[in-house]
Amino acid sequence: MGRLFVIFDFLVNLGGPFLIYQLVAGHMSETEALMLSSAPPILWSIGQLIWTRKLDVLSLLVIAGIALSLVATLLGGSPRLLLVRESFITGIFGLVFLGSLLLPEPLLFYLAKPTMAKQGMSEEMFASRWSIPGFRYIFYLMTVVWSIGLLVEATLKIYLAFTMPIGQFLVVSPIISYAIFFGLLGWSIWYGTQRRKAGERLAAASASKTVE
Repeated sequence: MGRLFVIFDFLVNLGGPFLIYQLVAGHMSETEALMLSSAPPILWSIGQLIWTRKLDVLSLLVIAGIALSLVATLLGGSPRLLLVRESFITGIFGLVFLGSLLLPEPLLFYLAKPTMAKQGMSEEMFASRWSIPGFRYIFYLMTVVWSIGLLVEATLKIYLAFTMPIGQFLVVSPIISYAIFFGLLGWSIWYGTQRRKAGERLAAASASKTVE
């Protein structure tokens, strides 16, 4: 993920909705203005989907948000309800992540397979490591942390959606999402690196004892 791409993604998802809402507010109903303001991130996500030809978690969140928007509009949903459509999906994902701890392998384990395959590790080799207790612990802990992060984001954004002016929320909402996402991603990379280094030190110590 290039730095320019991240910057442009941030500008589209933060500046786009706010700018369009400010331009059309007062010329149509708040519900119509909010629906129109969601066009930049929707078009951006569709463009990413066409370009990469992959449906990732973020694209799935946007598509689910669009579906909820259409349902809410057909049911005469209030503008505030439209603001929290993606937060409901985020909360559901958090609960699904948490519930997957009851499965033989948590959901995060399956989501990590494509990433590991890009790094040259076959799915069979990756799956075989599940028998290692320390390996299982990593994914259990990461699943709990990501679940909590997603639920905190959903709860905070739902609260703000009903307490902040709509224009301010359109700016604050993506900032919260990016902060939590990159915070979780950064922690995951740091934690994974620390566990890998600990494993390498343990393997080196074991090898030195064998030599002695």
